[in-house]
Amino acid sequence: MPQAPQVRQAPRTAVDKALDLIEAVGRAPRPPRLTELADEVGLHRATAYRILVDLVRRGWVLRADDRYLPGTAVLLLSARAAHNSLTSVARPVLEKLSAQTGLMANLQVLESDGSRVVDVVRPDRLAMISTLLGDRLPAHRFAGPLALVAALTPEARGPYLDAARAQGHPLDGDTGLLADIARAEAAGHAVEHGRNDQFVASVSRAVVPVPGAPVCAITLVGPAAEIDEEHLPTLRDALAAAVDTLTGLLSRAGGEADV
Repeated sequence: MPQAPQVRQAPRTAVDKALDLIEAVGRAPRPPRLTELADEVGLHRATAYRILVDLVRRGWVLRADDRYLPGTAVLLLSARAAHNSLTSVARPVLEKLSAQTGLMANLQVLESDGSRVVDVVRPDRLAMISTLLGDRLPAHRFAGPLALVAALTPEARGPYLDAARAQGHPLDGDTGLLADIARAEAAGHAVEHGRNDQFVASVSRAVVPVPGAPVCAITLVGPAAEIDEEHLPTLRDALAAAVDTLTGLLSRAGGEADV
């Protein structure tokens, strides 16, 4: 019986090898070491190392000691590519949350040194509060980017700390950004009172399907008197439910896209 002709595979290009390494870092259950990456993608250690050096330099991979994590370029590309589909999926969640709480609800995605507001639902009664739609927000002044940065691994927080430092905001001490990040990480949400507007407060929670890689954040914004210690427990519960709903919707959307 004649044998079927064998199809010769084209040799891997430099681009193939770089993409193989980026994908291997992204799907690893924990940050891998050089040897683990080289073995997984079938490259010599020296070759893998040379490519990883370039990927780290370009922001596609982040090196932390002897391990590698997805870099900020990957997060940025993912956020931009997902923007349109993300807002369409999240819109009903924002509308329900705003109606339930009477507050403004917005959706933010992480960028290189802060977050960007990509969608907003604002009740008519809060027309005096700016939506900040399309604006980039720093982590040391707003709850949304603070919640997103707190959901990153410590090694990936550097650019956001640098941005705060460049604007003269302290990193250390009880009022420093590091303490704010630690509180937000421990609580699972971030709260901001009066840093951008003394009469406005906000509370935010990140959507984190995979630990260390937040997709977006949902934030409630309103008068400071309505986001105080008395109202916060109810708002936190409503926000957590909205985040859980959006996480489930994104998971189902991703599953349908894979079929």
